[in-house]
Amino acid sequence: MTLEPDSLSTRRGVLAGAGLVGLASAITACGAGAASSTGAAGSAASAATTSAAPASAAPAAPAGTSAAPAASAVASQDALASVSEIPVGSGKIFTGPRVVVTQPSAGEFKAFSAVCTHMGCIVSQISDGTIDCPCHGSQYSITTGDVVAGPAPRPLPAEQIKVVGDSIYLD
Repeated sequence: MTLEPDSLSTRRGVLAGAGLVGLASAITACGAGAASSTGAAGSAASAATTSAAPASAAPAAPAGTSAAPAASAVASQDALASVSEIPVGSGKIFTGPRVVVTQPSAGEFKAFSAVCTHMGCIVSQISDGTIDCPCHGSQYSITTGDVVAGPAPRPLPAEQIKVVGDSIYLD
């Protein structure tokens, strides 16, 4: 009968050891896998996004280029707005793409970043010929993007747009 207690303690030891090894493996897999699985998930998501793009979509222009897209590329992207949505002497703020489109005079359209150059707030209104930031009162010209009232240190950067027919597109 002395064999049974030894065999039980051996079984308990083996099971406890196996449990600890399993637990250690799980912890190691979770810790190391977080970075790996994020990378894999990111790669998978990136691949899915890339493969989900329609075949007719124009390839994105390399960063830093200012070449205007071909007419077919403009036609394949969604319009930002119609020209009738942009009031003369005023404009409209688009928070998604963070851009402001203005129409200083009839038929003249301008676009600027909607991110204030002071502290990075998104501008909130256009009134009396200025694009206004709610955070610290900076105001910018709807014609040039220049600072009209501080504390903004620089003008709003210009954005490239293209007017095709009755539609306005971001370049």
